[in-house]
Amino acid sequence: MFVDPRRLISADLLLADLDGCLAVNNRPLPGAADLAARRGARLHLVSNNSTDTAEGLARTLAAGGLEIAPTRIHLAGETLLRRLRRERPDARVLLAAAGDLPALAERLGILPGREDAAIVALCRDTAFDYGRLQVIAGALAGGAELWVANPDLTHPGPSKAPVPETGALLAAVRAVAPGVTPRIFGKPEPALFQAALDATGVAAEDAVMLGDNPRTDRAGAASLGIPALLIGTHPDAVAPDLASLLALASDPHGPDPEGAVA
Repeated sequence: MFVDPRRLISADLLLADLDGCLAVNNRPLPGAADLAARRGARLHLVSNNSTDTAEGLARTLAAGGLEIAPTRIHLAGETLLRRLRRERPDARVLLAAAGDLPALAERLGILPGREDAAIVALCRDTAFDYGRLQVIAGALAGGAELWVANPDLTHPGPSKAPVPETGALLAAVRAVAPGVTPRIFGKPEPALFQAALDATGVAAEDAVMLGDNPRTDRAGAASLGIPALLIGTHPDAVAPDLASLLALASDPHGPDPEGAVA
């Protein structure tokens, strides 16, 4: 269904992807700072990022001129760890992660484990290697659950070359543990979208999702009844990039064909 680009400005709540949409390598893209300033508290990030915390990412984005409060940033990796601490506080956890997440796990009091782990928590681990895979395989063979931050195979890099993501590591894990069913927290699963709706009290139909990936951004939003605007090269994209979409959204006589979600 066509979604009027003007909803980028008018929706009660704007959910937005980060990588390839508002930023690349956490560096804001043209139009991102303008959008954040115009939408203010009505803009929430929902990202499959499984390297940063909301606090750390907010500082990084602010240094580039994109101001979004940590309370309006919902990240797959951080969501996994906080859910783990809340639901399974006594479980030993084999954490495969990089960036700010190992330190967050320590602050949360998550108990470390290896072959004795009850849960394998898989995030984007830039140090992932044969040895780590072997330990994970052993833990899963011993009955550990597999919790995964997100299923993305890649995200866009600064030179447009693909950057390996958590889903690529998950593919390796599935190869050595084919019978294990992972519990996934990032898009297209509903957890991040629902967190933003819960934080604001906005109904799904009064929100809009801005993304560049139909399989994660649009499909995940649709599972909760949230309309979505796509940018990028997909045939359903309404604009090639954020700056172009902002121009469309700011046009009072923009497209509003029959059947549009207004």
